[in-house]
Amino acid sequence: MEITRRGFLKVSGAVGSGIALSGLGIDLRPVHAYADELDKMNRVKMAKQVSTICAYCSCGCGLICSVDKLTGKIFNIEGDADHPINEGTLCAKGAGFFDLTEANKHRLKKVLYRAPYATEWEEKDWDFAIPRIARLIKDTRDKEFITKNAKGELVNRCETIGHYGSSNVDNEECWLMVAKARALGMVYIDHQARV
Repeated sequence: MEITRRGFLKVSGAVGSGIALSGLGIDLRPVHAYADELDKMNRVKMAKQVSTICAYCSCGCGLICSVDKLTGKIFNIEGDADHPINEGTLCAKGAGFFDLTEANKHRLKKVLYRAPYATEWEEKDWDFAIPRIARLIKDTRDKEFITKNAKGELVNRCETIGHYGSSNVDNEECWLMVAKARALGMVYIDHQARV
């Protein structure tokens, strides 16, 4: 990486001023944030750039993912300035795309389960959760499935289970979820975007 004389003087002045002011008890968090941003920009310049398309809506905005060459992990996602649809801009969902990567420290990794009448949550694995969910849905459908309405017409619906969608799914996933919900006979299907 090449640094200009002007860039060297700016960084040296910022670091020197930060050291001098730290002795006076002045808050250096903005200086550290600026230094972290400089480090991130250098990482972006050195990273492998991979272009992809945002899957949230039918627009198909272009994204550029910065991938660390050593670890293969994404550390930055931004709009693709050369893409004809978004020209580098992103909506709120596209801008938050980075939170869907493994870099999100709040990402769900374990199932949290609270037994009936319990006050504490327990960590479970997916091998426990998926069969339990399937069994509860089957038991509910077997017990509550309505096959005829008040007029005696065949309706095949389940009114005791509902489905509430999420804005974090793309069009194809949303279609699959609605198809699954309708196949189960659900009639109470809604989406977060309508709220």
